[in-house]
Amino acid sequence: MKRSTLKYFLLFIFNFSFLILNSAKAQDSAHLRISLLTCTPGEELYSTFGHSAYRVIDSSRAFNDQWRDVVYNYGTFNFDDEGFYLRFVRGKLLYYVSTEPFADFKWLYQATNRGITEQVLNLSAAEKISMQHFLNENIKEENKYYKYDFFLDNCTTRLRDILKKQHDSSFCIKPVMPPGSRFRQAIHQYLDKNGKHWSKLGIDILMGQPTDAVMTAEQMQFLPDNLMKSLDSSIVPIVISKQDLYSIREDNDKNSFSTPFFVFSILLIVIVVLGFIKNRSGSYRIVQGFLQGFDGLFFFIAGTLGIIIILMWTATDHTMCKNNFNLLWAWPTHFIMAFFVNSKKSWVRNYFKITALALILVLLSWFFLPQQMNNGLLPVVLLLLYRSAAKAFNTMV
Repeated sequence: MKRSTLKYFLLFIFNFSFLILNSAKAQDSAHLRISLLTCTPGEELYSTFGHSAYRVIDSSRAFNDQWRDVVYNYGTFNFDDEGFYLRFVRGKLLYYVSTEPFADFKWLYQATNRGITEQVLNLSAAEKISMQHFLNENIKEENKYYKYDFFLDNCTTRLRDILKKQHDSSFCIKPVMPPGSRFRQAIHQYLDKNGKHWSKLGIDILMGQPTDAVMTAEQMQFLPDNLMKSLDSSIVPIVISKQDLYSIREDNDKNSFSTPFFVFSILLIVIVVLGFIKNRSGSYRIVQGFLQGFDGLFFFIAGTLGIIIILMWTATDHTMCKNNFNLLWAWPTHFIMAFFVNSKKSWVRNYFKITALALILVLLSWFFLPQQMNNGLLPVVLLLLYRSAAKAFNTMV
């Protein structure tokens, strides 16, 4: 009885081992190794949020073949193309997938001091072959271009969607950011960390209320780091191994006093102080002339911003620029009123009375609006209110 039991046990172990070896052999029969590369942020604004790419090693090729180890990059664009800036502003810029030897890819990121982390994917032989075929079809001229969308269709979401199609979507289930996280909060983390306070201000002025939508677990993966974390924490294991191919020491000392809030606060204080210089002062006429010129320029800029916001909302394909609450303070009509800002006519004064009252309501509701407003703009709105009141009630210059 015992011998029979031992015999069947050994037979089971043999068969089980045979199946495991055959499974491993099947996994390797494709002669492919596919991994996700995640790169750390760079100094330029377009590289602030990092980058992702696929690396494919085909061991069936000769060792001296540079295409044995290749990178598929969905973040390629042609900066020198005619009309580049216009297409970028209108949201019609085409990105495309390109390939390059891994050695060249790594050299570029080392040269710009950007780290690279590699996650080798746990794919079957059939999945590897299918994925390589898909990537090679994508690099064909008729297939390689796509209309780039920073939040919804970028170089990282493309890789996510390929993996979903060729493998499964289990890695899209578990969120890698706190529940209730919004798109704007996600990009703020990178802009703050990299000290890009003025870029953050410009983005917050142009991006409307859709940027404050709560992200799903899958939408969080528009950022390279988040896709990497999603693969690491996938319910069904999808990463065989993970390693840093090039490590860097991060510089966390990027604080600066030249933030928008600080600069605009100083400007507000200076203008308020100048506005209270009395008529009996010898410098009164100089100050008066300066403030009149400042008011014209200030309202002209505010109005221009309002026009740009409307154009980004209505005349571009940028969905995140719609429903922009910055129009509550950046009125396009200021563009016209800048040329009448020093007029004493009653209709001009009434315009600035309405402006002052409206800005009071904006400030009272600042932290309760459906759109997160950039606090660096608070001194700007206060200055608009102050100069509007000065023009409306003629109590100051």
